[in-house]
Amino acid sequence: MDGVAALPPLRETIARHELDARKRFGQHFLLDLNLTRRIARAAAPLDQGTTIEIGPGPGGLTRALLLEGAARVVAVEVDPRALGALAELQIAAPGRLEVIEGDALGIDPASLGPAPRRIVANLPYNISTALLVRWLKSADALADMVLMFQKEVVDRLVAVPRTKDYGRLSVLAQHVCEVRRLFDVAPSAFVPPPKVVSSVAHLTPRPAGERLANLTSLEKVTAAAFGQRRKMLRGSLSGLFGNPVAALEGLGLSPTARAEELAVADFVRLAEALTNE
Repeated sequence: MDGVAALPPLRETIARHELDARKRFGQHFLLDLNLTRRIARAAAPLDQGTTIEIGPGPGGLTRALLLEGAARVVAVEVDPRALGALAELQIAAPGRLEVIEGDALGIDPASLGPAPRRIVANLPYNISTALLVRWLKSADALADMVLMFQKEVVDRLVAVPRTKDYGRLSVLAQHVCEVRRLFDVAPSAFVPPPKVVSSVAHLTPRPAGERLANLTSLEKVTAAAFGQRRKMLRGSLSGLFGNPVAALEGLGLSPTARAEELAVADFVRLAEALTNE
């Protein structure tokens, strides 16, 4: 850890490697070490298994993870410009940091190291929800996730029925995980500052026996229901069920209800009914 603490300030590293944040990578670099260490501590304990970081950029959060005692960090970075800065971190933390150049959307987290595996990341805004849905499908391989999103995404993750933010992402995330909002992060903490507030969330997968083994039917049901959220369910689900009214009434649900009125457990029962359709 001493080698990491002795590294030059992150701004200096960014300047030396000419790492201007690129919009096409959804990059907003987090430079405040107090803040990155707060995120790292939220994922503790880090001294066992594998800590997976997505989009480390110049390595601000990576430094914090190593300083907070991460035994092994696997950082996945799609931007080749960042590899030089990350190589300096590898030298400062011998044997504790592996850097993989690649697109996280194409990588199975279970392949990145021994359990317990946790993902800790300041996610690229442009692919954050796609990444999360992918990881929800790999929940068996993960102990937990501490992730930074745009605040509006976390609003959706924790939303309850009958609110405007409640939707497909709310149902998928809450069925698979216990979801907690940890804290918000002001735009001024980033370089360049985004136009929106960010939020950090903690997601802990529920025991395997408490969630569906396959999310395909739940994805289909929620996509149909919330894709036409102003429609009654008897209409929005007509493309999935031969007789949506009978399917809904058979589960004790009103065919004239709308998607936002159903609890997460109701959608799970609909998904099970679709699987058996």
